[in-house]
Amino acid sequence: ASLYGADLRGANLPDLTFVILGEKYFISITNGEYVRAGCQNHTVEEWRKYSKQKIAEMDGRKALKFYPRLLDIIDFYIGKGERPDWLTSKEYADEVTE
Repeated sequence: ASLYGADLRGANLPDLTFVILGEKYFISITNGEYVRAGCQNHTVEEWRKYSKQKIAEMDGRKALKFYPRLLDIIDFYIGKGERPDWLTSKEYADEVTE
C-alpha cells in the first residue's frame, strides 16, 4: 500500500520503523529489518549484498546511481553495515558518471 501523502502522526508503528520522503524512490524501513525502495522490498542484509546486475535489473542506471544513497540511508537509520566491493570499482564509477 502506498503511504504517499499519509498523515502518520499518532500512528502506532513498530520500533525502528521509518518513512523517508524526498528521495528518488519512496523509502520505508519496517522493524529495522525490511527496506522498501520504490516497489522493491527486501531485508537490510539483502540490500547490502546485492550484485551490480541485480540492482540494474531493478530499475537500470537510475537504480545503480541511487544504490549508494540507499545504503547511506540504511546506515543512518539502522547502523553502519557492509557494502559490495563493486561499488568502489572504477568500472562502476565510470558507468554512473557517463
